[in-house]
Amino acid sequence: MNYDSFVNDRLPPADQLPDFLLIDYPEQLNAAAELLKGGKPDDLAVVNAHGRWTYRDLDDFSGRIARLLVEVEGLTPGNRVLLRGPNGYTLFAAWLGVLKAGGVVVATMPLLRPGEIATVIDRAEISHALVDSRFIGDFRDAMSQTRHIKHLVKYDGDYGKGALETRCANLKPLPPVDTGRDDPALIAFTSGTTGVPKGCVHFHRDILAPCDAFASAHFAMKPGDVVMTSAPIAFTFGLGATLLFPLRFGAATATIEQPNPTAMLEAISTFAVTHLATAPTAYKAMLSQPGLDEALKTLKCCLSAGEHLPSATWQAWKDRTGISIVDGIGSTEMMHIFISASGDAIRHGSTGRAVPGYEATVLDTQGNPLDEGEGRLAIKGPTGCRYLDDPRQADYVEGGWNITGDTYRKDADGYFWYVARSDDMIVSSGYNIGAPEVEHALLGHPAVAECAVIGVPCPERGQKVKAFVVAAANVTPDEALISELKNFVKATIAPYKYPREIEFVEALPKTATGKLRRVELRQR
Repeated sequence: MNYDSFVNDRLPPADQLPDFLLIDYPEQLNAAAELLKGGKPDDLAVVNAHGRWTYRDLDDFSGRIARLLVEVEGLTPGNRVLLRGPNGYTLFAAWLGVLKAGGVVVATMPLLRPGEIATVIDRAEISHALVDSRFIGDFRDAMSQTRHIKHLVKYDGDYGKGALETRCANLKPLPPVDTGRDDPALIAFTSGTTGVPKGCVHFHRDILAPCDAFASAHFAMKPGDVVMTSAPIAFTFGLGATLLFPLRFGAATATIEQPNPTAMLEAISTFAVTHLATAPTAYKAMLSQPGLDEALKTLKCCLSAGEHLPSATWQAWKDRTGISIVDGIGSTEMMHIFISASGDAIRHGSTGRAVPGYEATVLDTQGNPLDEGEGRLAIKGPTGCRYLDDPRQADYVEGGWNITGDTYRKDADGYFWYVARSDDMIVSSGYNIGAPEVEHALLGHPAVAECAVIGVPCPERGQKVKAFVVAAANVTPDEALISELKNFVKATIAPYKYPREIEFVEALPKTATGKLRRVELRQR
């Protein structure tokens, strides 16, 4: 069998790889085929406003897409296939179909613009693309900037009338290619919060590892449960929560294309969602929505990731709903969440402990692991960083550890407490001030909808704390409110940490995954 070795040829050298604590999977493993074994053929797999589809439907359609890719579009195992569109049944079938065909999935955020898409195409030398027709304009603009795409097939959302659906209609499903557990299955590009996106390579075994490590311990589900998330599957947090976890354990996923708080609450009620995964800002926003009580009739488990969960938001959600949000930290490099806690093990304000199968520590300035104390967060586990042909591999892996770029405090019981992104520490008059701590204090004030804190140059202090604040609805941002917010923070945390400068903004700059882009605020 011919094989495109492009990805394997561009993996980091062995001495730059992290140590792996591997889960024992069969040597021959196709992750798509394995995931589809999770539910019975007639069990619900996907539901949305356009229809309901079973595991049989998903298995059949993905197999027909695989045959189209291989026998009609000439896909060779190892070729990279770009997917572009919002979460839905057809996108999920395409994702599984690429893996069944032996291809490597490269999913892209629907919000990416042509130049950003072209960068991904060039970095991964993508030959095939399956694109939702509603997003074809930006994609064609991207194609004009690169020469790699040779095969493009459009689909029509979940309406079932696009070229992909028509061309697959009379094909027989292709049996899954006999891939190996250590064959590349996915290149997930980072969201670019720190510059040019990095391509993170994950193998077939890495697709299953978050299900069997994190989800089984902290986001457990079973047949009959229905999961929903706001994150696209191009974001590995969304991929796990929306597609991998429900399939692995026989549950279903409900999808919506515009996941704002109002729409999410309506979908929770309509589709009897039991498990919700979204960002902290969404949980805070939903607290003020009138549809929350109706949603709580079925909702029983909530997961937060993508950014740090403020204590005030966790407590407010717990007080209002009775549900303890499962917090977690993960990264694209690590595929999914590696520190978390659930149930009675949750300690309010802590991210949790190392997920089963992972080891976590903090390193001092010399790179030595600490039994407890504050330092750089370092992780080992069944997944780890493999950048695609990128010199920044040496920055992420140190002494076998994956270095996430976060500063944490580890306590004597092995719980980890978030301090800041390592590059978000503000040094003012000799004091170290974590930007998130100031943000959490500000978020406790009812006039603050969102905020972001950075350090700006100051002749007297070296740096001073500056806050960018999005005012809550019906609030007038003025000098009186600035004074009130400063005093509020002084009364909430140590006074030297209060923002000496506050600027009101209409919105905060964010990546396509909803992560704050502090670099844009610093550039102002």
